Amino acid sequence: MTEQRRDIHNSEMPALCQACEARHHGMCGALNPGELTHLNKVANRREVKPGTALVADSEPVTHYSNILSGVVKLTKILADGRQQIVGLQFAPDFLGRPFKTSSDTNAESATTVRLCTFPRSAVDRMIEESPNLEHRLLEQTLKELDEARGWMVTLGRKTAAEKVASFLYLIATNIDPASDGGTDISFDLPLTRADIADFLGLTIETVSRQMTKLRKDGVIQIENNRHVSVPDMERLAHRASI
Repeated sequence: MTEQRRDIHNSEMPALCQACEARHHGMCGALNPGELTHLNKVANRREVKPGTALVADSEPVTHYSNILSGVVKLTKILADGRQQIVGLQFAPDFLGRPFKTSSDTNAESATTVRLCTFPRSAVDRMIEESPNLEHRLLEQTLKELDEARGWMVTLGRKTAAEKVASFLYLIATNIDPASDGGTDISFDLPLTRADIADFLGLTIETVSRQMTKLRKDGVIQIENNRHVSVPDMERLAHRASI
């Protein structure tokens, strides 16, 4: 049985917040109805197209955002212009770096992304006043650190086949925050083959070859070169050595 959510009363919160998944699992889950109402007054919801720059490296931080849906890719640009994808963010992740005056990565929408954006000054005041919010943001930071360490193992030790399977498992388990993690999960690939290759440290040809093998083995199904279905998550996890 799904564990019942410990939630604040819907009748006491702003209407926009009532159906928001980030309210349960993201930073807003640490706020009481009064704090949510205050934050809602300065919040701005928007939808951006794929390829939209959201944050630039070394740019002063003026706003934070909750990701409501979609995928955001984080990148670093080397001095000679080469790009390295260093991470992906999904709903209901928090986009921004509290306690820093500038960003140290670029953030770009990999898919259509819905955001709920707040002025930095408003959130920083709430962090000072709400230990629960500060604790929630610390939890997310530590979660991202654990994920980064896990991805170091993927990049450093796994075979090409395991890397591609690990990437697909990452997307399948994170792209829909409302998913119960059951069987027959499907999604559109949020990255191009070139970006997947960049993320995994492989060539485009190797990525395509490994995805074809997964498809032929029945681990995944692919339609229109982008839409992926996973009939059995355990088989995919096994191929990813998870």
